[in-house]
Amino acid sequence: MEEPNLIGKLRAALLDSVRSLLDRLITLADARGLSVYLVGGPLRDLLIDQPSIDLDIAVEGDAMALARELAQKVGGRVVTHTRFGTATIRIPGFHLDLITARSETYAWPGALPTVEHATIEEDLRRRDFTLNALALRLTGPDAGEIIDPTGGLRDLEARLIRVLHERSFQDDATRILRAVRYAIRFGFEIEPQTFAWLRRDLRFQEMISGARLHHEFARILEEREPEGVLVRLHDLRALAAIHPVLRFERAQATAFARLRELNQTGARAAYWPVLAWGLSEPEALDLARRLAATKPQREAMAAMPALKRLESDLARRSLKRSAVAERLEPFPLPNTWALAALADDPTVRKRLLDYLMKSRHERPRLTGDDLLALGVPEGPPLGEILRRLRNDRLDGEATSRVDEERLVHRLVAEGSKAHHRREKAAPSRSS
Repeated sequence: MEEPNLIGKLRAALLDSVRSLLDRLITLADARGLSVYLVGGPLRDLLIDQPSIDLDIAVEGDAMALARELAQKVGGRVVTHTRFGTATIRIPGFHLDLITARSETYAWPGALPTVEHATIEEDLRRRDFTLNALALRLTGPDAGEIIDPTGGLRDLEARLIRVLHERSFQDDATRILRAVRYAIRFGFEIEPQTFAWLRRDLRFQEMISGARLHHEFARILEEREPEGVLVRLHDLRALAAIHPVLRFERAQATAFARLRELNQTGARAAYWPVLAWGLSEPEALDLARRLAATKPQREAMAAMPALKRLESDLARRSLKRSAVAERLEPFPLPNTWALAALADDPTVRKRLLDYLMKSRHERPRLTGDDLLALGVPEGPPLGEILRRLRNDRLDGEATSRVDEERLVHRLVAEGSKAHHRREKAAPSRSS
């Protein structure tokens, strides 16, 4: 199949710096007599008019050697993975992935594949879904040709997610997560036979390593509306197959959408503690380990049960603003955003948002140096007075610098009297 304008469409979608890098790559490959192809997701997205700046390039030949030579010419940095024959060229603001066209075999379900050099057609046949088993030839007289050995163009037209063979999900059960992610992202259907194999092979997710699960969940949480993917996985019992306590119910889905309304830039970090909603501390920690969560993610997930227990306390009418701040300060910020999105009580949500957007940023007008100048001794008394000043400001009891200075003088005087009483009460020492 010829698509004369597809390379032009690709180049038009790229930033100038990336277009220049692609042109240098094509020139270099042509000079070396190497065939290179745009493959996988970037080509799929180009074909459905959702182009991205990502470029995945397959090389019939040594991709690592080509990457090193290109990097020398453009001043980039190369990271290679010899086992898989892949290389990544990094330039400021962009990376380019090159792979050696290869075939793969799996010694057992969930194992990393054994890799051998292969033709582009063989490379495409080892991929996950037909819509990703496409290649656009970028070099030579046939540049612009689409290689489609598995019917990917037909399935793109029919809006279908289809695996390439019956054991696909057994070989790599992360494809279950990707199948659902693609179906939700593109509004496609999972082809009936593929869907039957997916449901049959859910148990093979037990064999996925934590590192690979983390990568897949990170990709899910990068989606525009990740709750759609997670709800579908929950309904299929795919989440429970990963870990018995992992679930994603309506309250969590609502919280994801609300998080993007409340804090668009920080929503992704707050998604992780939402996954631990309703769990005990041991369950949350075990789930975090199963998903190979990063240290901040693990801490946020583990803290969620304790924060949930505070919800009824945060609803008390008599609770002062300073008391709210003191209760919330020990928790990671993603947790507090998560609870703000999850809380049903409007009073609780209002207090959480006040803390997140206002009170946690408020400080006394007087600094530590000001307190020293007013006669406050260094050490614990200074920290305690700063805490009192902040609380009084939060509660509206110290509305000016003069109010704060007055409070400091009173506290210093009270401290001096207390110290004097202690000295007076102390037993005298005999000589």
